Amino acid sequence: MSRPTTPSVSSILSSVLLGVCLLSLPLGLTAAEKPDDHRALEGVTSGKVAWDINMGNARSLSLYLKVIDETYEDLKRQGVEPDMVFTFRGPSLPLISTEHEDVPLDEEEHIEAIASQIKDLLAKPGVRMEACSIAARLFGVERATLLPGIDFVGNTFVSQIGYQNQGYASIPIF
Repeated sequence: MSRPTTPSVSSILSSVLLGVCLLSLPLGLTAAEKPDDHRALEGVTSGKVAWDINMGNARSLSLYLKVIDETYEDLKRQGVEPDMVFTFRGPSLPLISTEHEDVPLDEEEHIEAIASQIKDLLAKPGVRMEACSIAARLFGVERATLLPGIDFVGNTFVSQIGYQNQGYASIPIF
């Protein structure tokens, strides 16, 4: 039978140091400041964007709205005032309606999340939203059923043309 060996002081210290380093690694990563976008935002004071939303998947739209909200906050954090217009068209119209009789049960939570996210986004300065009357007609969405705060416009293609001519970046969400 062999006699147990006692670890040396240096091996104990090495183990402790390794443990401390491994424990501090995640803390250092989470405590690190989010990278900035200084090159892209050099000289930019207003973040003018027209979101062209043409997506009929509730789960995906909810995710994109989260990313758009983070984009808003990233602009603010970097000293740029967001000026955002959401132009909803196509299959996105049923997702911004209060009528959801035909929504599959597994999509209800995402539809509810979209309504909450839209309400929160509209409460922020520099955010407005439009819904296309052509898409509403094609998808059977009544104007009165649009979520509160979303303006009803004639044609969001015309909106996109106008906003781009006013210097807004157009970002498609399909």
